Amino acid sequence: MEDKELNLVDHLEELRKRIIISALAFVVFFMVGFIYVDDIYKWFVGSTKLLVLGPSDIMWIYFMLAGVVAVAGTIPVLALQIWLFVRPALRPNERKITVTYVPALFILFILGLAFGYFVIFPMVLNFLVNIGQDMFVTNFTAERYFSFILNMTLPFGVLFELPVVVMFLTSLGIINPFVLAKIRKYAYFVLIIIAVVITPPDFMSDFVVTLPLLLLYEVSINLSKFVYRKKLKNQHDEELDDEKEEVIEA
Repeated sequence: MEDKELNLVDHLEELRKRIIISALAFVVFFMVGFIYVDDIYKWFVGSTKLLVLGPSDIMWIYFMLAGVVAVAGTIPVLALQIWLFVRPALRPNERKITVTYVPALFILFILGLAFGYFVIFPMVLNFLVNIGQDMFVTNFTAERYFSFILNMTLPFGVLFELPVVVMFLTSLGIINPFVLAKIRKYAYFVLIIIAVVITPPDFMSDFVVTLPLLLLYEVSINLSKFVYRKKLKNQHDEELDDEKEEVIEA
C-alpha cells in the first residue's frame, strides 16, 4: 500500500514538473511575441490603418498576437513534456516512434494556421465585404479584425493535428483504427457541421473546407492502422523472444 502511495506521489511530482516546464515555455514565447508584436502586426495588415476605439484595444492586440506566438511555440514543448511523462510506460521501439510526433505536431499546427489564413480567411472576408458593400462603409477595428483572423485560423491549426494525435493515442493503446472506422459517419457529420458553420453559405466554400477535413480523418484512420499493426507485430516478436529465452533456460 505504501509503495503504491509513493508511486502515485512520484507520478504527481513528475506531472507537476512537466506542467511547470510547459508554463515557463509559454511565458518565454509570450515575452518574445510581445517584443515583436510590431513586426507581426505589420506583416498582417501591411500599410493599412485599422481603427481602435480606446487605449485598451491596443493592449488587447498586443496580448492577442503575443498569445498566438506563445501557443505556437509552446506546442512542441508541451508535446515533448507529454512524451517524457509517458515514456517510462513505452517500449524502446515505441519511444523511438512516438518522439517523432513532437515536431510533427508543430508542423501540422503551422500548416493548419496557414490553410486558415491563406485559404479560409480571404474567402470568408471577401464574401462578407461584398454582400454589404452597397449598404455599408467598411471600416475595421483592430480588435474585430484580429479576432476574425483568430477565429478563421486557430481551429484549423488544432484540427490539422488530428493525424498525429490519433497515431500517438493508438501507440498508447487508448484508441484503435476499428473504433475510428466505426464512428466514421458521426465524425463526418461533426466535421461537415464545422465546415458549414465557419464558411460562407455557398456550396463551393463548404466543399473547399469540408474536403480537407474529411481527408484528415481518413488519413488519421490509415495512420492508426499502420501504428496498430506495427504495435501488434512488435508485441508478437517480443512474445516469441520470451518463449525462446524460456526454452533456452529450460
